[in-house]
Amino acid sequence: MQYSADGQSDGTATVQFPQPGFLASVFRDLGADQGPEPEGAAGRPAPGRLGAGPAGDDQSAPGGPSDPNSADPNSAAPNPTEPNPDDPAIAAHARAAALTHHRTLTVQAEHDRLADLLRRAALPVSAMDFESQLRHYEPRPYPGDGPGADEGSEPRWEDFAPAEPAAADLEGGASRRLLDSGYQRELAQARLTHQRALREWRTRRAEAGSPAADESRRAHEAAEEARARAVREYNDSLEECRRAYRLAEPAAVESLLERALAAAETATQDLSAPCRAVFRPLTRTAVLDLDLPPLDLVPSLTGYRLAPDGDIVPVPRPPADRATDYLRLVGRLALRSLQAADAVDTDEILAGVVLNGWLREPGAVEPLCLLSVDADRDALARTRLLPPETPYEDRDDEGVYADAEQDEALVRLRQLGAAVTPDPYARTVVRPAAQAGATVPAAPDLSANEFAQLVRDLLTRGGLAEWSVRLRGPAGLVATGEGSPGSALPGRWVVWASRDSASVGVEQIETLAEAVREESADRGLRLTTGRFADEALDLTAEESHRHIHLIDGDGVRELARTHLGLPLAAGR
Repeated sequence: MQYSADGQSDGTATVQFPQPGFLASVFRDLGADQGPEPEGAAGRPAPGRLGAGPAGDDQSAPGGPSDPNSADPNSAAPNPTEPNPDDPAIAAHARAAALTHHRTLTVQAEHDRLADLLRRAALPVSAMDFESQLRHYEPRPYPGDGPGADEGSEPRWEDFAPAEPAAADLEGGASRRLLDSGYQRELAQARLTHQRALREWRTRRAEAGSPAADESRRAHEAAEEARARAVREYNDSLEECRRAYRLAEPAAVESLLERALAAAETATQDLSAPCRAVFRPLTRTAVLDLDLPPLDLVPSLTGYRLAPDGDIVPVPRPPADRATDYLRLVGRLALRSLQAADAVDTDEILAGVVLNGWLREPGAVEPLCLLSVDADRDALARTRLLPPETPYEDRDDEGVYADAEQDEALVRLRQLGAAVTPDPYARTVVRPAAQAGATVPAAPDLSANEFAQLVRDLLTRGGLAEWSVRLRGPAGLVATGEGSPGSALPGRWVVWASRDSASVGVEQIETLAEAVREESADRGLRLTTGRFADEALDLTAEESHRHIHLIDGDGVRELARTHLGLPLAAGR
């Protein structure tokens, strides 16, 4: 206790800390940033009576407010090494750091969206064949036909009466049952149920012959008949489309392909990548035009960083990584379209599929072809178009951002002989395998597989069986065939077919004659969509080369009209 000058207590107490540094430890426990504890802090007076001591209220005593050398134990000593948050430069730096972090999070969200698109683009598509599009009619009952509506007899009490309890005393009999409270409750409930069923039965009988009930029932039956007729008419029209599809009519085939391609886009509806189909009955090939997503869909930055001078600097991605991510997305979209076209062709009408990926940029004069696939039915059957059992993103050897050479979608496209641009951001284009613009195609409009299929159809229908392709390229093919003795093309043949506008000279006729000798064949056939030079025609007229037969462009178009019943336009 403290005492005044007259020896009386003034009611205040001097706190004595048990050990030096106690106040500093308390501030550290409270989370305060306390500087070094001044010496002699253990003997200071309590904060409530600064300067109080034996001298009473002397404020000029050492340790009081008037002492310039005194320090307040409740206030932390300023630390010259700590930054001052009120400094404008420090506040501007903090705002720049927060803005840098916010922009980096925005870039990360773009990467997450791309990863989600890659995952969804690899999901398998459902086959939109004719069987899956059939509708089924299920009749709906009339609402007035509730439970028991078909019962014509009046509800009987015997059907509702509860079972009588077994009598414990045979002499008591009915009197004992009257005293059974449980039985009496069941009996009362059964009577209520019977009366309710009886009222409902009588109400239904009364309403059965009313005009309103008859009109309601007739309206229900008319609506059900309309539903059944709509389902029947839809299924009939679908069956008609199926017959037209089996006859390879272009409108029916294209309609089925368009529905299948549209259904394949449901997993990525937020990504605009429509695909259109054109069917060429001449070669039984579907040409698909896929609109590729814009190039800016793939993030061009990794994030942002704060420079020492306070500027917010973007961190760009390597151009090769960005091009790889775009090609991976394009590859999955192309593979999904091929899978949809292959899955819907259950009747095997298509002999092949050509897919071209077009980049359509605003303001561009013409679209850019960045991907092209020319695959026949055999190649599609050999290539697994469905995704693997383990999703792409769950495999340890790839991850979300796998290298383009190891991405499975691009690997499968290369197995199909696809041409893919090496750098989409440099607008490096590839040559489309086929063009789908003309209604009646010419030979230059056909793909390599289409031209090979056309030549095979023409010659096999002419009598040349056991067709075997030895060499095939964009300009033509070399094959062998065997004709039966009674056919128009008897014996063993070596066929050299090409599509070009240049004249076929003597050198190619000599080369074909040599190939006939090496294959031990009987005859050779040189087919071109162009024309032959006069020297080549004169050579085949000689006795030594009369086993070499020639067909020019006019002959090819005539064979197409004769054997296939379809026109082939003149070469441009």
